[in-house]
Amino acid sequence: MSRRIVVTGLGMVSSLGHDVPATWRGALAGCSGVARIMAHDVSNSPVKVAAEVKNWQPERYMDIRTARRTDRHQQFIFAATTEAMQQSGLIVSDANRARVTVMIGVATGGFLTYDENMKVLAESGARRVNPFGVMMVMVNGAAAMISIAYGAQGPSFSIVSSCATGADNIGQAFRLIQSGQADAAICGGGESPITEMGIASLDRINTLSHIEEPPETACAPFDRSRCGLVLGEGAAILVLEALETAQARGANILAELTGYGASMDGYHISAPDENGSGAVLAMNRALTDAQIDASTIDYINTHGTGTQVGDVIETRALKRVFGSAIYDIAIDSTKPLTGHGMGATSAMEAIFCIQAIRDGAIPPTLNLHDPDPECDLDYTPLVAGHRPIHRAMTNALGLGGHNASLIFSEFSL
Repeated sequence: MSRRIVVTGLGMVSSLGHDVPATWRGALAGCSGVARIMAHDVSNSPVKVAAEVKNWQPERYMDIRTARRTDRHQQFIFAATTEAMQQSGLIVSDANRARVTVMIGVATGGFLTYDENMKVLAESGARRVNPFGVMMVMVNGAAAMISIAYGAQGPSFSIVSSCATGADNIGQAFRLIQSGQADAAICGGGESPITEMGIASLDRINTLSHIEEPPETACAPFDRSRCGLVLGEGAAILVLEALETAQARGANILAELTGYGASMDGYHISAPDENGSGAVLAMNRALTDAQIDASTIDYINTHGTGTQVGDVIETRALKRVFGSAIYDIAIDSTKPLTGHGMGATSAMEAIFCIQAIRDGAIPPTLNLHDPDPECDLDYTPLVAGHRPIHRAMTNALGLGGHNASLIFSEFSL
C-alpha cells in the first residue's frame, strides 16, 4: 500500500523568530540570528557566539507549571507544534487518535537540564535534584509530551541520528503514513544545546567557529575563509497527512512530500567519507523514492555547516548525484541564518524548502564572499534568489555518518 503524503501544517521556533512567518521573513532578508552568547558566561571560552532564540517566554505557549517541568528544547517543540496544528486544522479525536503518529526527535536531549542539575547535585546533594529531571532530559520526552497534549495514540518514536534527526523523523513518519499504519503525523525535531558543556564538547573535536566580531560572520559555508560551524537552537514541526485524509476534511495543502532517502557512511565516528558516498546514497535513494530525475530538482538546501572538510565533501557528493545539471540548480546553506541546531536543523530546513516552493524564493548563503575553488556551485551568495521552485531537496549529514535527504514538491492533483 503506497499513498501520497501532503503537508498541511508548519511550525518553527528559531533564532530569527518564534514562528514560521517571522523566521522566513528574516531568512529572505538575510538577517542572521547569530550573536554573542547570553545564556552563560563565555569570558573563558574560545566560542563566544551562537544562534540563540531571543526573548523566549514559554508561558506564552504553556502554563507556568508546565514550563517549569519542561526543558528549553521541549518548550520550543511545544510552541512549534501549536503553530503547526493551528495552521493544519487537524483535530485529534476519538475517531482518529489511533491513526495519528508522533515522530519528534532531538539529538542530545535536555542538555540544559542536565547541566543545571549536575551543578545542583555537586553543590546541594541528590535530594535537591529536579524530580522532573528524567522527563526533561530523555530524548523521547518531547514526543511523549506532544502525544499526551493532543491525545495521539498512533505509533510514536524519537529517532536519534545526530544532525539528521529532524529529517529522519519526518521521513519515518512519511513511511508510516505511506504504508497505511497511520493517516496523519506530527513530526520534526528540536534542540537546545547552547550550554557550557554542549559548546565545550563540540569545540574539543574542532568543529566550532571561534570568530567573535562581528558575530554574524562566524559561519561562512563554502567560503575560502570558513572555519567552523555555529551552534543554534529551536524546533521545527510538520503536520503530514495522507492525501485522501487531508482532502476529506478540506485541509489547505502546502506541499507534497515525495521522497525520502537515508544512509550511513560506515566510515568514521566524527569525519565524513571524503568521497561523500553516504550522502550520495541518501540523495539517490530519495530521488528513486520520488521517481524523478535529478535534473528536475530546482533547489537544494544543503547541510553546509561551514567546516573546511564538510563543505567540500558535500559539494563533491552533489556533483556525483546531479552531474552537469547541478550547475543549473539553486543551492544554499541557511546555517549562517539560524545556526546549526543539531536535532532541529534538518526539520527547519525542510520548512525552508516548503516555503521556497510556495514563494519562489531562496534564502541567501551569508558570508560567501570568496568561494573555495572546490565549491563552485550556485550557492545563492549574500542575497536571496527568486525563481519558480517546483521541487526542492534538503540534505542532512550527521555526526557519526548519518545521512538523510527529503524531497518536497509543489502539490497538484
